[in-house]
Amino acid sequence: MTPATATPMRTRTAPIPTQTHEPSIDVTGRFGPRYDEILTPDAVTFLTELHQRFAARRYDRLADRMRRRFEIGNGHDPRFRDDTRHIRDDAEWQVAGAGPGLEDRRVEITGPTDPKMTINALNSGANVWLADQEDATSPTWKNVIEGQLSLRDAIRGELSYTSPEGKRYEVTAEHTPTIVMRPRGWHLIEHHIRFTDRFGREMAASASLVDFGLYFFHNAARLIADGRGPYFYLPKLESSEEARLWNDVFTFSEQYIGIAHGTIRATVLIETLPAAFEMEEILFELRDHCAGLNAGRWDYIFSIIKNYRGRGARFVLPDRSEVTMTVPFMRAYTELLVQTCHRRGAFAIGGMSAFIPNRRSPEVTERAFEKVAADKKREAADGFDGTWVAHPDLIPVARAEFDAVLGERPNQIDRQRDDVRVTASDLIDVRIGRPITAAGVRGNVSVAICYLEAWLRGQGAVAIDDLMEDAATAEISRSQVWQWIHQDLSTTEGDRITVDYIEGLIAEVLGTADRRDGDRFDDAAEVFREVALGRDFPAFLTLPAYTRFLVETD
Repeated sequence: MTPATATPMRTRTAPIPTQTHEPSIDVTGRFGPRYDEILTPDAVTFLTELHQRFAARRYDRLADRMRRRFEIGNGHDPRFRDDTRHIRDDAEWQVAGAGPGLEDRRVEITGPTDPKMTINALNSGANVWLADQEDATSPTWKNVIEGQLSLRDAIRGELSYTSPEGKRYEVTAEHTPTIVMRPRGWHLIEHHIRFTDRFGREMAASASLVDFGLYFFHNAARLIADGRGPYFYLPKLESSEEARLWNDVFTFSEQYIGIAHGTIRATVLIETLPAAFEMEEILFELRDHCAGLNAGRWDYIFSIIKNYRGRGARFVLPDRSEVTMTVPFMRAYTELLVQTCHRRGAFAIGGMSAFIPNRRSPEVTERAFEKVAADKKREAADGFDGTWVAHPDLIPVARAEFDAVLGERPNQIDRQRDDVRVTASDLIDVRIGRPITAAGVRGNVSVAICYLEAWLRGQGAVAIDDLMEDAATAEISRSQVWQWIHQDLSTTEGDRITVDYIEGLIAEVLGTADRRDGDRFDDAAEVFREVALGRDFPAFLTLPAYTRFLVETD
């Protein structure tokens, strides 16, 4: 049929549903000891209100992400937005800044929220504890709810833990770190909680709203009474519209429990490429609730690979170990972050060096101290106001470098970095000039499988080869393998990186692993094949892994 004679296409419009149901939340996960202290009727009602107001907007923002990723993949590089230029050009506005207990953030320790790690973090001597329900936590139903219990008890001074070996852990520090809780990102769901909207449509709950809602509802008033407040790290944001959504969640939540507008403070992780082009806009949308930005280095590298994975050899990164904080695109990103934060009265918080000490190996520990000291010295010199560490033994190392620059000052926001000039092309200048090696490929396969094996057993932060690995570093490993295969690349030793070549490395990793009854290596290898060797590229490796292996069914 020629176009001249074709029958015009009729657009079918889906019928608009009518309201027939009262919105509701149903908890389908099993109840363990004390779960009813978290999943109270009032808390569930609050979760229902959050989903009724914000679930649809969350889906809109996720659709925006897909569109933007498609555009970048098809040759449209990100740029600074024309429609928000007025925000960047207005020199007058400032963010709310530090809340009580966040005035000095020079050393922050990160880690999951199980009882033992919570106690260790609170005893660590850090200024801030990032209580991580996201990349450092495997989102088993047990971890999700019992992590909330750990936080509830810790905030009330009631937390203790006895290990299976009989060792007792208690909070003994006179001054504990200020807690900043990181909920899961907008892209994640909580399968064990179901939301039914007013049209009768049932769906998995938003993991972001679940994590935020339960923590805020149970602890905000107590935190305020103790002279601190409900503080949050916001992960994986890709746009100022996503920041606006969070800001509206905060405003509603403050009104819901009757606390002053602006009591909540958020620190946004700039860990995606699109967000790097909207730092000022993100600060602006959250300005009444914003304390600062964090340079989330590992997810940022992953985001570069994810967005440019199909754009040709020019956008291929070398071995993961060669992608350091001094390569051009990482320097541009971090310097722009410091400048942007300080211009708006916000804290700039540095990222986490992956090196960790080993108390059984003085050589490994010395190397970790040297690497971390150099990393923190660079951050302090660049103007950052604080930084992350992943191990208590690294706190004195990081503190020494920031003390040398800050002295008695709580921050260096007055250092405006007017010398920084970062262009859009600087942010995507991924030229490094280093090779892909056989050791680098094998390391990626090993790290991804070993991390996934631990993640499937419920561990979200894992020491592997004297580096701290979490979901973000595992994402780099699997996405590099996917990109190297699809760009038909070879190692510097001459081996073509093909599916068969990677299958050989998988067999090698499985053959040399410390296998034991109940391990999850076979499942981990299956997940790795799906997310690294498949034709399609899952946006996050945790999405298929969670759905297939962590969702409890009756």
